[in-house]
Amino acid sequence: MSEIPVGISACLLGREVRHDGGHKHSRFCTQVLARHFQFRSICPELEAGLGVPRPAIHLRQFADGLRLIESKGTADHTPAMQDFIRTVLPTLADLRGYILMAKSPSCGMERIRIHNEEGQVSSRDGRGMFAQSLMEAYPLMPVEEEGRLNDDALRENFIERVFAYDDWMQNVAGASLSARALIEFHTRHKFQLLAHSEKIYRELGPMLGDLKSEPLAQIADRYIHQFMTAMAKIVSRGSHVNALQHLMGYLRDALGDEDRKVLVEQIEAYHRGEVPLVVPMTLLRMAQRREPVDYLHTQQYLTPYPDELGLRNRV
Repeated sequence: MSEIPVGISACLLGREVRHDGGHKHSRFCTQVLARHFQFRSICPELEAGLGVPRPAIHLRQFADGLRLIESKGTADHTPAMQDFIRTVLPTLADLRGYILMAKSPSCGMERIRIHNEEGQVSSRDGRGMFAQSLMEAYPLMPVEEEGRLNDDALRENFIERVFAYDDWMQNVAGASLSARALIEFHTRHKFQLLAHSEKIYRELGPMLGDLKSEPLAQIADRYIHQFMTAMAKIVSRGSHVNALQHLMGYLRDALGDEDRKVLVEQIEAYHRGEVPLVVPMTLLRMAQRREPVDYLHTQQYLTPYPDELGLRNRV
């Protein structure tokens, strides 16, 4: 788990690569996530040759498309950025996720200002040039902005997706692809799917019912696209309650009357927002350890990432 490769904007690691020579050090990334992720840092503007310090740049819309132009000048850095992107993108295929710097004309994931030919802001719904290319090249890869990781639900969702995508890349994709590997992956993640999207959960089971109907690689490609679409959905309390109740059904023999009563009370308290998810989840995991159910032993929903991250203490 400590070697999961994740890309990150270099300034978030405290490197002084921003246009003004500063950084945007994220302690959550360097002090928490770095224990589990092997960060690969990139500063597209620096590595495209713009230097430090450098004039600020912004995205400007022309008839032939978006261009990276100096904010207080006319110098066009688009060719240099495009050359860098073409060179670096093929080297990122092994990454399991990417954390981008917000508000950057190169790295911003959303709400980036777009200027008209005269340099006036014309919209605020753009995406950084590097971020756009990254997300187009690797649509399955979990991508998030550092600032959005301050939101408990978004943080938990991103990290859960990184670990699930890592499972896919290690155990199913490429040379590992087999009918058995695909089915075992689906089995491990059934309760996660149920929590994230019951609709997609019910679609993916039948998809795997006949793995000889077409080439396995095509089925796997459709499967993982739908799987990652489901995982990107933030789980509501009601959906978690649905998954928890399904788990209870498998653990009926491990729960005495009093234990079952306490668990039901805590699931209801979670539904009302009075306790975090970790409370009923811990009770279920204790019951599973007391009298293990083979089917639940590999369920990633019970432990989708290391407990020390404490993510379920806050959702």
